[in-house]
Amino acid sequence: MSASAALKLDDPRLEPCPVETIPGSIETGILILCDHASNAVPPDLGDLGLPASEFERHIAYDIGAAAVTRSLARRLGAPAILTRISRLVIDPNRGRDDPTLVMRLSDGAVVPGNARVDEVQRRIARFYDPYDDAIADAIHKATAAGHPPVVVTVHSFTPVWRGWPRPWHVGILWDADDRFARPLLEGLAAEDGLVVGDNEPYDGALAGDTVDRHATIRGLANALIEIRQDLIAPEAGAGEWAERFARLLKPLAARPELREPRIFGTRTRDRLRQHGG
Repeated sequence: MSASAALKLDDPRLEPCPVETIPGSIETGILILCDHASNAVPPDLGDLGLPASEFERHIAYDIGAAAVTRSLARRLGAPAILTRISRLVIDPNRGRDDPTLVMRLSDGAVVPGNARVDEVQRRIARFYDPYDDAIADAIHKATAAGHPPVVVTVHSFTPVWRGWPRPWHVGILWDADDRFARPLLEGLAAEDGLVVGDNEPYDGALAGDTVDRHATIRGLANALIEIRQDLIAPEAGAGEWAERFARLLKPLAARPELREPRIFGTRTRDRLRQHGG
């Protein structure tokens, strides 16, 4: 294991809080989330039976997403909440009953440390619930103060998936509420040279994911941002994309129609029916 990987995997600062909170003004009307910010594993879980190289891959975290999130929060003066635990330990962007909540096989990598089924509930209480609670608390405080937030989640995707080069530079994911996603897509489309995905490379309707259980259920306007990893892995690239989104998000979040909670429902039930669920 390299020295840099060892520092990430054995960082004692991970306990007792697996959540990073960046303070900001609720008056911005924006709450920024980063579900897959870290590739760290607490010391007592070791390396999950994986070589250090696996923790540098997308299976462990969303490369570049944390840097974009921190820079974006700073530029907007908005609050942000990030995970401090690898998605290989537990994936907070999944529902509690999702079979991929704790992955045993991820993009060809078998994860021996995730073989015990009885470990899942302990990880939920230790890592998943604190992140969930931090988001719920931030939304409650902002709403109680008269500033229901637009919820923005920052992710990244691999340039190539199963041998197929992905053409998009960025994608905006959304479920049934397009109040925020639609003008954001239009703003990105107006940028020179960008290939923008509308619910690409994934569909934004995922039952139990972070947006579903925190924004959709409360009728909060939202969008999930997916940026191609090679564009934001360098620090300079992350800063450039944060600047771009700060410029686009600030005027959108000021729109009164986006700040008013409104229930749109969800497409997740339709997707479950299509897959026999």
